[in-house]
Amino acid sequence: MLQPTVRRTWAPKGRTPVLKSWDRHDRLSVTAAITVSPARHRLGLYWRLQRSNVRAPDTMRFIRELRRATGKRLLVILDRLNAHRSAARLLRADTTDASPFSACRIERLPAYAPELDPVEHVWGHTKHDDLANYIPEDINALAVDLDTSLAHTSTDQALLRGFFRHAKLKL
Repeated sequence: MLQPTVRRTWAPKGRTPVLKSWDRHDRLSVTAAITVSPARHRLGLYWRLQRSNVRAPDTMRFIRELRRATGKRLLVILDRLNAHRSAARLLRADTTDASPFSACRIERLPAYAPELDPVEHVWGHTKHDDLANYIPEDINALAVDLDTSLAHTSTDQALLRGFFRHAKLKL
């Protein structure tokens, strides 16, 4: 959102730091996935930004793009977001051999378990570390800086592995 995630900061003694921000609620929606190479256990981070709320067709489009990018069969683990649940139903219904989803297996996380989802830790890192106290000029600046943050995170294997460790998941 255009509202900053306010964190503690340092300031000269006697001077309270002030963040001047907009009172706007423009925001971006981000869909992301962490991939794990079965042979090399190499991790990848894929994401897609959009200016509207994520809906089932957006989730299906993202999975299609992910399948195309990896060229592999996918085990897709979704949380219980309504768009994800609807997309899972649609994916299960499309079982034709020509479908890009025929090479996808869908599993779901428990009802409310964000701590089990490594992608939730990506969001936490992005919001509370990379973009803490950040006030974008506009939604375009937010998109650029969010892309930059996620690109940096995607190249850091130790950080991506840490998200799995924090979720108490073994690779």
